[in-house]
Amino acid sequence: MKFGLGFILIQSFCLALCAGQEAPNSDAANSSKGPVSHEVVQTDTVLRVRSDLVLIPVTVTDRSGKAVSGLAKEHFTLFEGDAQQKITHFTSEDTPASVGIIFDVSDSMGPKLNKAREAVNALLSDANPNSEFFLVTFSTRAAVIVPMTNRPEEIRKSVEGLRADGSTALLDGVRLGMTEMEHARYTRKALIIISDGEDNSSHWTVSALKAAVRQQDILIYSIAITDPVGPNVSWTQRMGEALLKEIAGQTGGRMFSVIKLQQLPEIADKISGWLRNQYVLGYVPDRSAMDGTYRTVRLKVVRPKGYPRLHAVWRQGYYAPKE
Repeated sequence: MKFGLGFILIQSFCLALCAGQEAPNSDAANSSKGPVSHEVVQTDTVLRVRSDLVLIPVTVTDRSGKAVSGLAKEHFTLFEGDAQQKITHFTSEDTPASVGIIFDVSDSMGPKLNKAREAVNALLSDANPNSEFFLVTFSTRAAVIVPMTNRPEEIRKSVEGLRADGSTALLDGVRLGMTEMEHARYTRKALIIISDGEDNSSHWTVSALKAAVRQQDILIYSIAITDPVGPNVSWTQRMGEALLKEIAGQTGGRMFSVIKLQQLPEIADKISGWLRNQYVLGYVPDRSAMDGTYRTVRLKVVRPKGYPRLHAVWRQGYYAPKE
């Protein structure tokens, strides 16, 4: 597993390319209570990391879904299983991200493409200006249309030329997005899926997708364009929405169910705001149990005086490495 901003256990000797991004601050770096097994060395272009930190990304919002900033480390309590962990790493900076847009161009998306394009434009406009992007489309097959680039205008131009046709290979689109994310320069990574229907032509399986999501250090947000509740909503479409909700929640992201197309740009703007206003909490787990098992992570947030009611989402767990 690779080092990712808050998503996963970082293994020894992992190399992460990082252009123009500061190394995260760590409260444990200058501690006199003994060494913590992590090492960060930054040059102008390369961040080399050797660490046993588990980094958990956290998004905190108010009741309306607006990102809440200004919280401090003492407002968070972190648990692995039932055991409270000492938070040794805390950051909340607006840093660049590597973002993959997974765009449905199946036949049923035809009348929805214009609003979906507006959503992509909103994502690009509101992102950190140093972020990088790629574009994957899927219908009967998935394809990388624009490889990773720091020129968002390439994404805009390609999205304008998209046409809808074919069936829906959603899972294959997500899989291809995870593969393209291997070229990411930044430690903050996200896939944003825009789709209106269930999967009906993927080669990848649901079980494979669920396993991959738990192993990767990638946030997943899904914008599910749904039909109004009624007889036209198929069972398979409901199952597809449930799957997207589950995998997004596992990563610390979220699924948005959209009925009115006018909501798309607003939701895209909200996702960009969440990506730019994340907290990252880190801790060093018990080294005596490197057994490859999945570890669940829980979080509690204390609301400071004067703050609105808070809602937090975070990555739900990680796989420990094996010795």
